[in-house]
Amino acid sequence: MKANKFVLAGALALAGLVAAPVSPALAKKAAKASPVAKLDTDNDSTVDLNEITKPAEELFGKLEKDNDGTLDKKEIQGRLTKKAFAAADPDNDGTLTKDEFLSAVSALFKDADPDNDGTLDEKELASKPGKELLRVTH
Repeated sequence: MKANKFVLAGALALAGLVAAPVSPALAKKAAKASPVAKLDTDNDSTVDLNEITKPAEELFGKLEKDNDGTLDKKEIQGRLTKKAFAAADPDNDGTLTKDEFLSAVSALFKDADPDNDGTLDEKELASKPGKELLRVTH
């Protein structure tokens, strides 16, 4: 009977550990550690262009403060390099429409996808082009 009490106590203690809620700080750290987990809406452990486009569109809306339908260099807040901004601004007006911004996102996605499989994994998102791409999603 005494042994059963120890087994029961151990099982309850283990159950408490398993059921213990994850601290918000730990959850935030885990989310930061895995950009794929944050962006992968179809849960296939990779990120495709559609999964990148939605948060990029949301970011465009957040950054576009003056309601003129474009982002200027100040509004873009350094999320695109000067080279990427210039490439996305074919009319050289110093602003990016939503379509121009999403074109830049698409170009960054392509740069981050060296195997051209149409998806990005953790390693590809951790690369320099992948990090540049992540700057335009949040």
